[in-house]
Amino acid sequence: MPALSDAQARAVITNYSKINNAANARRDRTLLDTVEDGPMYAMSVSDYTETEGLPKADRKVYKPWSYDISSAKLYIPRFTTGQDRWFAAALSGKKGKDPSRIAVFAEQPKDKRWELVSVVDLDGTTLPDIALDKDGYAATVKATGNKQLAADADVLRTAVIDNFATGGTTTGTKVFEPTRSSQQQIKVHDETTRKFGKLGTTVFAAGTNRFKDAYALKTSDGGALVLFAHTHTQTDTVAQSGLQINPDKDDNAWLHGIPRTSVTYTFVCADAATVPAKAAPSRLIGYTCARTDASGPPVGSAPTDRA
Repeated sequence: MPALSDAQARAVITNYSKINNAANARRDRTLLDTVEDGPMYAMSVSDYTETEGLPKADRKVYKPWSYDISSAKLYIPRFTTGQDRWFAAALSGKKGKDPSRIAVFAEQPKDKRWELVSVVDLDGTTLPDIALDKDGYAATVKATGNKQLAADADVLRTAVIDNFATGGTTTGTKVFEPTRSSQQQIKVHDETTRKFGKLGTTVFAAGTNRFKDAYALKTSDGGALVLFAHTHTQTDTVAQSGLQINPDKDDNAWLHGIPRTSVTYTFVCADAATVPAKAAPSRLIGYTCARTDASGPPVGSAPTDRA
């Protein structure tokens, strides 16, 4: 049976926008928790935390928003009894504009509540053709451990992290063909690791990923659109004693303006990729990241072996 009807799915999206606005206006984490979960909730809460660390004069006035339901493209799968239910939606925040992001809403089994778990900003407005049955419902495939695809969510996640960690030299450029999104990740690596020159170093690495759920819609060519999440870290370290990293105001919530000898930032990200059925490169078509933590030893603190 379908996860829910078209009308019910649109009602879920409308309700999400309404409750999200109310929660964001007062940074109400408890209210937000009723409509968000997974990486989306972690990213939103980090935005609240960052805002609360700013001087009040620097906090932007919140502007309500909503998704344009009339232009939303829904991908609603069928599920058997007992399966976790979810659906995907291509959405636009501007009326009359083509969808610019792909979202996943999942039903929380405990309270039967639909919550937004992932949103990815796309690097274009053209999504792959999703395989639909005669009634218009979307076909799904296994996102992990699927030998029928060129790459599953675990392979894609490793490749994305490699784009940041090495500039794609280990697996990133082997798994992905060049796209705007994959090229942007490699650019982040190249520019950030050079930013200090001889005064310091920057190292990207995989972080502890709490968000292992992944979702895959079958595409009409036999491949899949895979939606997943990853976590990576960025560690900035001064090259020698006497140098320090001065946190900027956006880091204030975590670093409190105290100079550091090294800082490790944690980023939670949502990613979207199209994967072929045959052995060929996949395409990263979008990703969205949020800094969720920052920590490091203050200048003049006791010696530490932490990078």
